[in-house]
Amino acid sequence: MKTLSQQAPDNASLSEAQIDDLLDGFVRGYSFAGKRVLLIIPDGTRTAPIGRLFKGLHARVASDTAKLDIIIALGTHPPMSDEAINNRLEITPEERAGKYGRVTVYNHTWDQAETLQDIGCIPAKKIHELSDGLFSTDVPVHINRIINAYDTLLVIGPVFPHEVVGFSGGNKYFFPGIGGAEILNFFHWLGAVVTNPMIIGNKWTPVRKVVDQAASFIPQDKLCLAAVVDDKRFAGLFAGTPEGAWDEASDLSSRIHITYKERPFQTVLSCAPLMYDELWVAGKCMYKLEPVVADGGELIIYAPHLHEVSEVHGRLMREIGYHCRDFFLKQWDKYQNYPTGVLAHSTHVHGIGTYENGVETPRVTVTLATRIPEAVCRQINLNYRNPDTINPNDFANREEEGILLVPKAGERLFHLKNRPAWAGGQ
Repeated sequence: MKTLSQQAPDNASLSEAQIDDLLDGFVRGYSFAGKRVLLIIPDGTRTAPIGRLFKGLHARVASDTAKLDIIIALGTHPPMSDEAINNRLEITPEERAGKYGRVTVYNHTWDQAETLQDIGCIPAKKIHELSDGLFSTDVPVHINRIINAYDTLLVIGPVFPHEVVGFSGGNKYFFPGIGGAEILNFFHWLGAVVTNPMIIGNKWTPVRKVVDQAASFIPQDKLCLAAVVDDKRFAGLFAGTPEGAWDEASDLSSRIHITYKERPFQTVLSCAPLMYDELWVAGKCMYKLEPVVADGGELIIYAPHLHEVSEVHGRLMREIGYHCRDFFLKQWDKYQNYPTGVLAHSTHVHGIGTYENGVETPRVTVTLATRIPEAVCRQINLNYRNPDTINPNDFANREEEGILLVPKAGERLFHLKNRPAWAGGQ
């Protein structure tokens, strides 16, 4: 299927007419009549005009489709409440029960084996090829068995620089979005071994290749509406296959979501938006800024609203803490039985570091200025600061002093113009 696109001029947003034109062309180009269609959308931790796209699509195809439902691509995130789902879709409870009453919304359940099915296995030889020789192991591919009730799977979601896969979106909505633990754990650990700075903001990463390979096992028609948004600006919309729409959307994302700085900063105040309600997702405030923190510097995740490490993974995180990659690799006998997706998250928040002769040395200090108690911060190997002692305005306009304030962190990537070797430079 040919990719359709609409892109706004610099610093402008797509008009309603441009969005409607693309949706009209998309619907004309694929026959939805009589099809059972499952929309796959993100949870509330991603900025995107999901409501606008859902309602626009519903208006065009609901009367022709045999079924039109939604699944939330949670990965391992907690399930969404009805209120949160309504907010995500930008509809009222009355509209959900009335106008959209035929649309059933499901939360993905990654940890309930009975809701998953095996659709194939990526063999060790292929994994060796896709991972550039880092791993040689069979990787089973499981996905939510709900897809069996549908003819067409339609991803609707944004594209941003991403710490595990390079750029989010496309087939990533299947894996980990509605996938099982094996593939999820494998490619997250693959990304961690390569390291976040070497992955993030790069398109054709080993992880992206694994994700695309896993998606090739899905027998249904796969479509995608990929959005590129910059804060509240709707910069671009792309429609086609998950591979084609993502390809063009990631090119636009690379142009508008990456900020380049001349030199690193000794102190970075990375302010988490309210949509990051636990450290598991607020870790993006570290991932996206690690490349511009100076050696020996400090990155502060400022989130006075945040109380949890992780609702789902908190117990494991308190056991293992946050550490650099080599802390785990050089003690693999001790940590090999932990879910590697959890180990990967640990390394991403901790950042680059070394582990020699039993001593771990981080490149930068990561400080939590949240409502997570100081004792827990120390337990998980992160620094603590009382958020009430911080006024973000005190960090503003001080870049010449080596201090950077990022008021809404987590989606925009920061890089140095001249990257050090550990961040992908020459």
